[in-house]
Order: sequence, then structure tokens, then C-alpha cells
Amino acid sequence: MAKLIAILNVVAWSGFWAFGYLALASGSEAGTNTVIAILLAALGGAAGMWAYFWLIRHSEMTGYAKPRNRAVIEDETAL
Repeated sequence: MAKLIAILNVVAWSGFWAFGYLALASGSEAGTNTVIAILLAALGGAAGMWAYFWLIRHSEMTGYAKPRNRAVIEDETAL
């Protein structure tokens, strides 16, 4: 499953950069093509972020990567 998510990560970020460039490079006369490119770039960026964060969590849970230092609040009255 992790390999499938890693492939999705690469494809999603590639789509983000490709369609993002098309959206920025298209002239003002492109109209609906620009909107479609923006939507596809946003979709690629969102899928890429989701896959990247999933891979980070998975690598920390499996022990491949060292977990980040996170603050743990043990007593709620200390807030």
C-alpha cells in the first residue's frame, strides 16, 4: 500500500506542477482552459499533500523514520 501511495504522490505533484505552469502560462484569452488548469493543479496539490503526509505518518509508525519531537500535554490544567 505504501508503494501505491508513493506513486500517487509523485503523479499528483507532477500534475500540480504541470497544470500550475499551464495555468500561469496561458494568456488571458484562454478563459475556461485556465480555470480547468487551476482546478487540476489544486486537485494535484491536495492529493500530493495528502499522500506526502500519509507517507510521513506511515514511515514514523513502521520505524523507518525517527518520530518528530512533539509536545505532549499530560495535565489539562497546565494550559
